[in-house]
Amino acid sequence: MTYLNDEFFSRLETLALNLKPDLAGYFGGKHLVSTYGQTVEFADFREYQLGDDIRRIDWNLYSRFEKFFLKLFTDERQMKIQIFVDCSASMGKDNPAKGAYTVAAAAALGFLGVHNMDKVSFNFMRATGLENNYGTIIGKNSFFRAVSDFNNIRFAGETDIERCITNCNTLGNADGLSVIISDFFTESNWKKAVDYLRYHRQQVLLLQILTPEENDPLYDGRVNLIDSEAEAAEDPKNMKLKITRAMRNAYEEALNEFKNDIKTFCAKRGADYITVCTDNAIERVLFGELLKTGIVS
Repeated sequence: MTYLNDEFFSRLETLALNLKPDLAGYFGGKHLVSTYGQTVEFADFREYQLGDDIRRIDWNLYSRFEKFFLKLFTDERQMKIQIFVDCSASMGKDNPAKGAYTVAAAAALGFLGVHNMDKVSFNFMRATGLENNYGTIIGKNSFFRAVSDFNNIRFAGETDIERCITNCNTLGNADGLSVIISDFFTESNWKKAVDYLRYHRQQVLLLQILTPEENDPLYDGRVNLIDSEAEAAEDPKNMKLKITRAMRNAYEEALNEFKNDIKTFCAKRGADYITVCTDNAIERVLFGELLKTGIVS
């Protein structure tokens, strides 16, 4: 199963990323930032100071106030979009549809980045560490060469989100948006990973992807629950249980608490968080949930 085709990407061309204006970024992009620069869009005036460029003096104001004022213009910067994809087994080993959904979400965000003239990096988080096989992507040609290989991405084992992200050597300071795509069913300390990104003044988005079975399991009676990330049959994560209505209610309550914990933590850290289910069209994520956060428009 794949979402990655010309029709999918053509639908994204009407969208744009909206990043926070307090990011620094790089020269030569399309994002308006809070610093002043050299665009043609007027922003403000300020009094002339020794050493300022006299070519920016507004002589009309001088004729009125007999003081020198400079015209200030908005600045546009290029940002970097860092996409961290959880490639653990729970993200697609036994559920190809979830894996395809995850890959499509990553590709869509990457496309919005290159469409906005931003730099993009795809970072795949695995048990062995962080993989970045495509380097820093600039432009649609490089993007589509990378995406052509996405259907070969495999999901296996466990992932240490904290270790992968804190060991990322391409992370700058205040240079753009960092996205973590995961179900967050992990024993690793993903919260420290978010803190690390915020320490580097990154705008952060957590995109949680769940399946209908994870949102509302329909198991009943005696079942064998096999953890997709368990290394052996005798792993304590694997359990034999008798599922009752009370257990299903307890699971629903625990899942809601889990989601609320992520939401509360992100709100305190100034990060964005959305959770989506794979039975919803991927366009709903892009045109609905991300629009609500203001990250896309």
